[in-house]
Amino acid sequence: MGLTYADVEIRDLDQKHPAFSGRFLVDTGAVECVVNADDLRDAGVMPEGRKQYELADGSLREMDYGFARIKVRGAETVSEVVFAPAKSEPILGVVVMELLGLVVDPRTNTLKKLAAVSLK
Repeated sequence: MGLTYADVEIRDLDQKHPAFSGRFLVDTGAVECVVNADDLRDAGVMPEGRKQYELADGSLREMDYGFARIKVRGAETVSEVVFAPAKSEPILGVVVMELLGLVVDPRTNTLKKLAAVSLK
């Protein structure tokens, strides 16, 4: 299985600023979306607080988080986004994927839409 990427659009909740669009690594091991802090601020997304996050290498880092509109494959939701250091690769985490009913197809390394979002 190779890497999966998705085109994602991030914007502020009020939609008053131009959106940030980018190619995000789809990471089924990541909970939240992670985006370069400068790109989030340019899109009008502001920090709401700080939390400690565990990184892929097991280290802990305190980072800002905020809330944004996130659009993937034409579907949109509101979710938490993490303000990452400069030059960080944007990551699409599983919370947004679950909210939008998306899963990774390991045969094609693409996102596919589920027929329905499970409520059980």
